[in-house]
Amino acid sequence: MLLAIDIGNSDITLGISNGNGWHPVWRIPTVADLPQMYYSMRIINNFLENGLKHEHVEQVVISSVVPELTQNFTEVAAALFERQPLVLGPDLYDDLAITIRNPYEIGADLVANALAAFTRFRQNCVVVDFGTALTFTTISHSGEILGVSIAPGLKTAIRSLSQNTARLFDVPIEMPSTVLGKGTTQAIQAGVLIGYEGMVIHMLNRIRQELNDPDIKTVATGGLCRSIPTLSDVFTEIDPYLTLTGLRIVSEK
Repeated sequence: MLLAIDIGNSDITLGISNGNGWHPVWRIPTVADLPQMYYSMRIINNFLENGLKHEHVEQVVISSVVPELTQNFTEVAAALFERQPLVLGPDLYDDLAITIRNPYEIGADLVANALAAFTRFRQNCVVVDFGTALTFTTISHSGEILGVSIAPGLKTAIRSLSQNTARLFDVPIEMPSTVLGKGTTQAIQAGVLIGYEGMVIHMLNRIRQELNDPDIKTVATGGLCRSIPTLSDVFTEIDPYLTLTGLRIVSEK
């Protein structure tokens, strides 16, 4: 049994794999200054709730874009499962099936995404990760990460708008029925979600043009990858657990 841990800026995603699938998968909000004991208890509670036994975990693999939490989770995993976890980072990149031009500048989660997508398709592909940031990672048919484009994520954009209005309020991430917002909430939803729909389509078209490849494979992932239903036909696949799958491939190497 493999435990994969993806530490992101907003959430920490943990998944159990006994083969190719992921079950269960759970999320913990990312708070860098909480003690190790907090995260240790959250993992223990989730194992208990799902009837999982610590001794069945054969390997733990971690990706992290929050340096303050990387060591914490490394120590938590080593203590709970009596195994030194594998941490995805530049020291491991030379052993992967992909080539990374700027190993110290790219997030480990994007490397995991690229590895999973390239392993799946073995041709030009783009991973669009709907997380704290909206990222487009392009991988060549030979496995080289050609580049990354980054924009604010859906929640980040909506939070920025709603927190800078005179009255603070939450805006649900829901696709509106019209681009003509009739109130502040619907106006923000229309501008962000429908606007991002156009941005994703345009970015993918630009990548196709630059690579001169109309048949490039496209994968959507991240916690909000299904938040814009009208994009479902744009992607070859939608896989919310692509990062975890990349970590599983790393563990197999």
